[in-house]
Amino acid sequence: MKKINVFMAVLACCVSVVGHSQKLDMSLFEGIKPRNVGPAGMSGRITTIDVVNDQPDIIYVGSASGGLWKSTSGGIKWEALFDREATASIGAVAIDQSNPSVVWVGTGEGNPRNSLNGGAGIYRSLDAGKTWQNMGLKNTMHIHKIIVDPRNSNVVYVGAIGSPWGEHPERGVYKTTDGGKTWAKILFVNNKTGVADMIMDPTNPNKIVVALWEHKRDPWFFNSGGPGSGLYVTVDGGANWKQITSKDGLPEGELGRIGLAMATNKPHIVYALVESKKNALYKSEDGGYTWKKVN
Repeated sequence: MKKINVFMAVLACCVSVVGHSQKLDMSLFEGIKPRNVGPAGMSGRITTIDVVNDQPDIIYVGSASGGLWKSTSGGIKWEALFDREATASIGAVAIDQSNPSVVWVGTGEGNPRNSLNGGAGIYRSLDAGKTWQNMGLKNTMHIHKIIVDPRNSNVVYVGAIGSPWGEHPERGVYKTTDGGKTWAKILFVNNKTGVADMIMDPTNPNKIVVALWEHKRDPWFFNSGGPGSGLYVTVDGGANWKQITSKDGLPEGELGRIGLAMATNKPHIVYALVESKKNALYKSEDGGYTWKKVN
């Protein structure tokens, strides 16, 4: 109650100042702690975020069960964009940075919780989110990553993690070279293994590093890891892949979920947070080919 009273007092002062002088003294806000500015909590957990590089006030946010949201004010105000589509579960969003009016959305949350909702494939907007068209991949159920080739907007990579509740073949990495009219599966291991993470070298878009994750969820247990999990690298846009193993510095034995991050100004530096018998952070200084444990 005391915090509320202090906030109301500060707010009253602000209103008074604005009403008389139209000038806002920012020192009046020094006592207010950082707070959530949206989207509101009823959308569920936030699953994906992308920002227009040249206009960072334009933000797209996907939620687990509340659809896609857009802000053009740097996060102060939000607009719902996906209310009329077949699903409100968002797994991935990717802006075509060469043409920010083009936005791709993968549906079906990619975090295999027992409360997750399924998706209806991948969608594309050509007008910055005003309207949407389903571009296929409906049977993937859950899409976790989307990457648009910065040199060619027609080339898009999709990482499908698939459903955690059962085995099915619509998982792995998909690629289109015609803007989503057709799709080719370019990386697949088995019916239980999907994409946990995927990154692209910004200086060489043909180079992609993919983390595959074998997992299975049932009402009474969750199994993370298996022979299908692993790290893969391609340098020719997915035509050929090299699997990275313990011989290259990764932990021995079966792996679980792997998270990836690349230093965009030094893309030869890659980090991997690896689930194994002893979870650890690994670092590569040669673009993902060899690894050392750093934490």
